[in-house]
Amino acid sequence: MTMSVLHRDLRFAVMPMGSDYAGASEFSRTMAPHPLAHQELPYGPHYTIYNRRLTAMSMAGVPADDAYWRLRRQAILRHTAELPVEIRGQDAQALLDRIFTRDVTRTRVGRCTYQIACYDDGGMMLDGILVRLGPDRFWYGQADGDLTDWMRAHARGMDVAIFDPEVWISQVQGPQALRILAAAVDGAFPEPFRYFDAATVRIAGQEVVVTRSGFTNELGWEVYLGPEIDADAVGERLLEAGAAFGMTPVAVGGARRIEAGLLNAGSDFDATVTPFAAGLGGMVSFDKPDFIGRRALQVADRRQRTWGLRVSGGTARTGDGLLHDGARAGRVCSTAWSPFQECGVAIVRLDDPELGPGAALEVACRDGAVRQGILCDLPMYDRKREIPRGLLVDIPDIPPHG
Repeated sequence: MTMSVLHRDLRFAVMPMGSDYAGASEFSRTMAPHPLAHQELPYGPHYTIYNRRLTAMSMAGVPADDAYWRLRRQAILRHTAELPVEIRGQDAQALLDRIFTRDVTRTRVGRCTYQIACYDDGGMMLDGILVRLGPDRFWYGQADGDLTDWMRAHARGMDVAIFDPEVWISQVQGPQALRILAAAVDGAFPEPFRYFDAATVRIAGQEVVVTRSGFTNELGWEVYLGPEIDADAVGERLLEAGAAFGMTPVAVGGARRIEAGLLNAGSDFDATVTPFAAGLGGMVSFDKPDFIGRRALQVADRRQRTWGLRVSGGTARTGDGLLHDGARAGRVCSTAWSPFQECGVAIVRLDDPELGPGAALEVACRDGAVRQGILCDLPMYDRKREIPRGLLVDIPDIPPHG
C-alpha cells in the first residue's frame, strides 16, 4: 500500500465519532491512527505501520533538517505508535522480573526503567519503557512487535492480567519541553520531576500520566492518553502551550536517534543479537534469581559488536555494505545525514568484535559511491546523557551549510 493511500485512509479514520463513512473502521486494528493524528494532516505526513498502528515517518511540510533543528533548538510534538501493554495483579512484578533482564523490584512506584526481553537463547526480543503506576500495576511501552502473548504464555498459574489498555503516547521533546509542560498543566508543575520519573497531572481538565522519557535523548517528556481521556482537549492545550516556542507536530527522522545511540528494534537488533553484542550489557542483572535467557547470557560472548559510524561526505546505505581491508565487516543497521555533525551517521553491527572506535571502514553509500567511515562510540556526543537529565543545556548553532 502506498503512502498516499495510507494518507487518504487516515483522513477517513480520524473522522469525528458517529461518522457514517462505511470504511472508517476497515483497518482499525491493523493500521489504527493516533487519536491526535488529525493535528499532523496539515503538514503532509507520510505514514508507515508500527505495532499495527500508523506513525508518521516524514512530513512534506516539515523537511527532515527543519525537524532536526527544531528538536535540538526549540521543541517538537510527536504522536508515536509505541504500544503500552498493561500488566496488573498480585503477581505482576514477579512476572515482569521473569520476562525482563533487569531487576524490576528496583523500579519504584512513580518511576520508569528501560527494559529488555530476551528469548531463552539470549537473543533480544523487544525493548521499551516500563512505567510503575502502583505496587501491582505497570505499563510497558514496547517497541514494534508483540510481547503480550509471550507474557501470557509465561504467566501460567500467576495472578496477573495482561492486556491492551488502548493507551496512546505523544511526546514533547527539545530544550523548551519542560517550559511547555509548565504552561500546559492545570495548576502546579509536578515536583520533583526527574529523568525517568512518572507523574499524574491535569492538562485541559484531563488527568493524565506524564513521564520524563522520550526517543530522542533531548530534554523531554511523554503523555499517555487512555480511552477515558479527552485527547482533543489535551492536544489543543499542548499546541497552545508550545506555540510560543515554535512547536508543531513533526516526524523526527533517524539522525538524532542514531547520534544518541538509541536502538530500534528489528533494525539495530533482532533475535540473533544479545544485549552484550548490542552494547547493552549494563541492562542485564545477573544478581536477580532468574529471568528468561539468563543461563544463555551467563556464557555468552560479552564483547560489543554495535557501534556508531561517521561517514564524511555521504550517507551509508542500509545493509551489508561495510568492508575492512577489502573483506566484509558487518552491517549498516540505521543511517541518516546529521545536519549538526555535517556528515553521515549510522548504527552498525560488526562481524569482528575486535574492531571498535577509531577503526576505518569502507562504506557503500546511498549515491553509489564508496567512502571511508570511522567507527565511534554511542552516544556520539553527550556521553553522560546530561541533556535529557536536565544537567546540560546544549542549544547548538546551525552550521552555515545547515
